This record gives sequence, structure tokens and C-alpha cells, in this order.
Amino acid sequence: MKFRRILIANRGEIAVRIINACKELGIEAVAVYSEADKDSLHVELADEAICIGPPPLSESYLNASRIISAAEITGCDAIHPGYGMFAENPDFAEMVITSGFKFIGPSPSIIEKMGDKIYAKNIMRKAGVQVVPGSENPVKDVKEGIEIAKEIGFPVLIKAAGGGGGRGMRIARNEKDFEVNFTLAKAEALAAFKDERVYIEKFIENPKHIEVQVAGDGKETYLHFFERECSIQRRHQKLIEEAPSPSIGEKEREKLTEMAVKGIKYLKYDSVGTMEFIMDENKNFYFIEMNTRIQVEHPVTEFITGIDLIKLQIKIAEEEKINLKQDEINRKGHSIELRINAEDPKKGFLPSPGKIEKLHFPGGPGVRIDSYIYQGYRIPPFYDSLIAKLIVYGIEREEAIKRVERCLNEIKIEGIQTTIPFYKFLIKKEKFLKGTYTTNFVEEIMNEYLSL
Repeated sequence: MKFRRILIANRGEIAVRIINACKELGIEAVAVYSEADKDSLHVELADEAICIGPPPLSESYLNASRIISAAEITGCDAIHPGYGMFAENPDFAEMVITSGFKFIGPSPSIIEKMGDKIYAKNIMRKAGVQVVPGSENPVKDVKEGIEIAKEIGFPVLIKAAGGGGGRGMRIARNEKDFEVNFTLAKAEALAAFKDERVYIEKFIENPKHIEVQVAGDGKETYLHFFERECSIQRRHQKLIEEAPSPSIGEKEREKLTEMAVKGIKYLKYDSVGTMEFIMDENKNFYFIEMNTRIQVEHPVTEFITGIDLIKLQIKIAEEEKINLKQDEINRKGHSIELRINAEDPKKGFLPSPGKIEKLHFPGGPGVRIDSYIYQGYRIPPFYDSLIAKLIVYGIEREEAIKRVERCLNEIKIEGIQTTIPFYKFLIKKEKFLKGTYTTNFVEEIMNEYLSL
């Protein structure tokens, strides 16, 4: 089935990115927007746009019935959820399908299975993928949890079964820590995900966070598009990503990507997605979760492979077989992405909504900007603070870093605070330059930055 019209159930830069892909495929794009987003760029660029409610997410972007109604009114064939919002909600995916539309993503059953972190780990165990040692079922109470923690050894991580983004996640370094953090993790999980189930896994000290971009057609083709390094994080939220990872060689890369493909083949995965791993100091890889959607950081993979992942995702949803073989996917050069957020790093990354008085984005060879903002635009206070992504490409990592530095000095966003000054500081640190940083890197350098 060839799509004629796609409704994009999202906002911001990812909505713009999907609109671009649709236009290049000859597909009309329909945008939805809240009253707060009436002046957003995705509304301007779409072939048609429809308001679905007031600013609160629950009354607009997270109101499934209004999104479905918008698709019906505008005569769409399919709905693309982007990332976040409804992207990994199996009930929404099922609602889309039962309403007569195609959901651009994997089947609802796969979303549900992989969205439950306990179930996902157990599936990967069966697939022969190495996972972090820990509990195979939800932990009922503190007593059971402490017994498991003693068995695998402190420190341990208490994690929400239905969670993500660092919510419902607590470290316990001893029994006393465990009792307090177990209660807190359950409360956070219930508040964030309406699911208080938690599980326990071994806490890997100073890990690297490395993920593999994958795709499958649910039939016979299951592929990887190499890996991305995502270790530069703040409170489990990624800030900078690069591809390929500077932390591994060809031997580790082959082992990691083979594991990822083994996992999606076992699942009979039918879309694009990401297998996430952590790597310990001995370069052992452990599966931690799967994201059954397009990732914020997908552009770095597009730069090094030359493959448009959004177009591929749409074509798979059209029930096309993937017309690629693994040996046709080649890796060339190095790419780095910086997430530019409307936040004040000097004030604990406090959100900084407001009017953009002046805007200039850098250009030149190997530079890509994914954004939805423009000069005079007023960033609303209701949504995620990501306003742009700076993505660069270089023949080698050193060239990519120099290009990042140039772009950060050229970019001008005035009227609001952004994370750009923090990135100017970060990219000059030795651990970043050498690629030896871990997930603790931002925490390590924060006090020095605040003292400047």
C-alpha cells in the first residue's frame, strides 16, 4: 500500500523532519498542533494543519481521540508518531490500526513487549543476547529486593518496569540505601507510568552507553546500521551523540551489531528501532532496553551511512520488503550531534522559554540543522526544551570536532538561554577529545563549569 497522506502525531523538530521526508517521497503531510504551537514551523510547512486543542499535552498531543479524528477529517492513510508522545504506546498503535489507518512503527504487540523492561530483558535472554545480571520478575518488596541485591552484589540499580528517560530509577549501594530508594523508585514509577513495578539489575560503574540502529521488515530482512555512542548524558538524558563510537574497535563493533541483529530477528521486528547497550570497563556489552521508534539522534547514523531512516521507516510501514543487504550498508566518516535545549546550564538547566530575538544557524559542508524555530518565534513553556539539533560530519573524528567548534562559535540564538555555552566548554575537555568519557562525564565537569 502506497501512502497518499500521513498525519504526524507530534510537534517540534521531529515533525519538521518527517514532513521533509514525506515531501521527498511524494506524500502529503498533515500536521496537528495545539493552540500554543499555532506559529510553529511544522504548521507552516505541512500541506494541511489542524488544531487539536489547548496547550496541555493531555488535551492535545496526548489526546488519542482528537488525533484519530484529525486523521479522519483530513483523509490520511497513516499516522507517524515521531518519538516521545505516543510513539511507544501500544494502546495508541492499536487504536490507529482499528480505526483503519496504518501505524508507522512496529506492531502493537512488539511495542508492548519491549516497553516492559522486565519482559524485554527476558526476551533478549531467550534470543541469546547478553543482559545485565538482575531479577527476571518484578520485585515484590524490600526483603526480596535485598536478597536479590546481595546475590548479584551491591551496588544495584532499581528500575521502573514500564519506564524510561531516567524516571523511576535509583542506585542503591548498600542495604540501607536500598530500603529508601526502593520505596522512592516505586513511587516515581507509579507517578510517571501508572505502573509501580520495579526490577533490579547490577549497577555497572562508569559504563559507556552504546546503541545500535536496527531495522527489520518482519519477514526475512533484519539489518544494523552500525552503532552510536550516547554516553554524554545528564540525569540519564542524552546531550551529545556520535557515530561511530570512539570507544570500540572493529572486533567489538562486530560482536555488538551481531547481538543487536540476533535480537530483532528473534522478535521478527517490523520497523526501525534501536537496541541499547552499556559497556563495562572490560568491553563487555549488556542489553538494557529497546526503543521501538525513531531516535532523536538518528541523523548521525544517516550521515555515516547515507541512508534516510525516516523514509525507510515509512516504506516498511507500506509493507515493502527492505531492499537492502547488510553488505550494502557501509560506514564512512564520523558524525556528532548536539541537542540544543532552551535551558540555562548555570541554573541547573532550568527551562528558558521566550521569544527568539535573533537567530543565525551555521552552514557549510558537513553541517545539518534539524529545528522548528525561527527569528521572532516564541518558545512555549509547555513542552520539551529541545529546540534544535546541530549535526556535523567529518572524514575523521578530529575534523568533526573542529566543525562542531566552528558551528558553536557561529550559531546565534538570542532572547533565551540555551545549552550552547556549556557545549563550548565541554568539547574542549580532554576526555571528550580522546573519546574516553563515560556516562558520569557531565557530572564530573559540572562544578568546574559552574565556577567559571
